[in-house]
Amino acid sequence: MKKSSLFGDVTPQQFFRDYWHKKPLLIRNAFPGFKAPVPRDALFQLAASDEVESRLITHFDNHWEMQHGPFDQLPSPAKPQWTLLVQGVNLHDEKADALLQQFRLIPDARLDDLMISYATDGGGVGPHFDSYDVFLLQAHGQRRWQIGAQKNLDLIEGMPLKILKRFKPQEEFVLEPGDMLYLPPHFAHDGVAVGECMTYSIGFRAPAYQELGEAFLQFMADSIEIPGRYADPDLTATARPAEIGDAMVSRIAEEIRKIRFDDEDIAIFLGEFLSEPKPNVFFQPPSRKLSLDRFMQSASKRGLALSPKTRMLYRGKHVFINGESFNAGRADRKVLALLADQRRLGPEDVLSASADVVEALHAWHASGWLFA
Repeated sequence: MKKSSLFGDVTPQQFFRDYWHKKPLLIRNAFPGFKAPVPRDALFQLAASDEVESRLITHFDNHWEMQHGPFDQLPSPAKPQWTLLVQGVNLHDEKADALLQQFRLIPDARLDDLMISYATDGGGVGPHFDSYDVFLLQAHGQRRWQIGAQKNLDLIEGMPLKILKRFKPQEEFVLEPGDMLYLPPHFAHDGVAVGECMTYSIGFRAPAYQELGEAFLQFMADSIEIPGRYADPDLTATARPAEIGDAMVSRIAEEIRKIRFDDEDIAIFLGEFLSEPKPNVFFQPPSRKLSLDRFMQSASKRGLALSPKTRMLYRGKHVFINGESFNAGRADRKVLALLADQRRLGPEDVLSASADVVEALHAWHASGWLFA
């Protein structure tokens, strides 16, 4: 059996067939000799930035509290039972981003971000469940996990956190650095730090259908065309002036039913929706804007790389980047798909790009979406 460095002795094919969305998997030594790429002090600095989503969770004197960052000051690491959660660390640290890229055998349309949980002894967020798949990679120290499959997912009311009311663990593990635990959606779990520890959570996007439906209607509002204006040449006098008549309802319903959408509309919507950066993501343009010639000189020597903050997807002739979409010809699609899949282009690939693609790459560079 071929060994996968990510899933231990389980091949990717076996993982997706037997575990993904189905049951947990404990992977001992998934990352042999793992050293946390983001040290504690660097994580604390990120939590002090208003461009980074962070939360502080304390359980002092058996009382749960949660605060949202940024944080100028945090409790002492010597004080037990507190946790710092820092979201989207891959957007701000190259090594964290490189770690996240190792999970790209799962489509980018599903991959979300890398969150780091720092906790002092006894720290955690209480027994809970997530609505998405998650890999929990132990990065530093030890964490004791209790997990269980349970149908009762009722939460304790009046809490600042979503803590399960009746948590019934069935298994328990202590994870060391490099160990990893996969959990499918809605699988109850509780992780408690054994001493000072850091856990990296690789999470996946699972938007609610309600959210998708509302966003799709907004997307369609920008593209539908219903010509004409309401008219009622056959109107007659009424004794009930406040009533909305059947004829009016029927006539307007007939026109609204003319709104149509197909799979291509859905695909374009999804591409723009899934590639849209989160609200707290900001791009930094280069300090010196390069002319097109200077840009090509640099790119033809060193190649190009997407910013860790850039989300780029494609489907057929449609290419999506940071919430924008456009059509590309067959030759252009090949280059752009390569950029999206590899998140970089070598010098030879840049030189093979058409003038239209080069112009787009130059504009993306000026916006901070990619680096030359």
